[in-house]
Amino acid sequence: MVNKDGKVVAPSSETFQAAAANADWTPSPATASSWPTNQPGATSWPAATWILLYKKPQDPAATAEALKFFAWSYTKGDKMADELDYVPMPDKVVGDIEKMWSTEIKDAAGTSPYVASK
Repeated sequence: MVNKDGKVVAPSSETFQAAAANADWTPSPATASSWPTNQPGATSWPAATWILLYKKPQDPAATAEALKFFAWSYTKGDKMADELDYVPMPDKVVGDIEKMWSTEIKDAAGTSPYVASK
């Protein structure tokens, strides 16, 4: 595929990680969300897969369980991801995503269901 910089790139761990690393993971009113698609960078892969969660989940406990799974995946699953032909996320990206979870996803009381698992 041809990426935003006009470079031909192949799908690989390196090009997926480059796209994730070059994405702005900080939501803003201008973007309303973070989209790691068509990011700048000569080696960035132009497509991505998403995890969609409600900002105000109807079932905060279920959302918390999903976030625990993704947090575990990010902190403990790099080797397994590689073995299964998935791409481990760069550490900075994981930190940005976890920050977004804790600031953007809130229950009816305004509390985040995300609890960091360190």
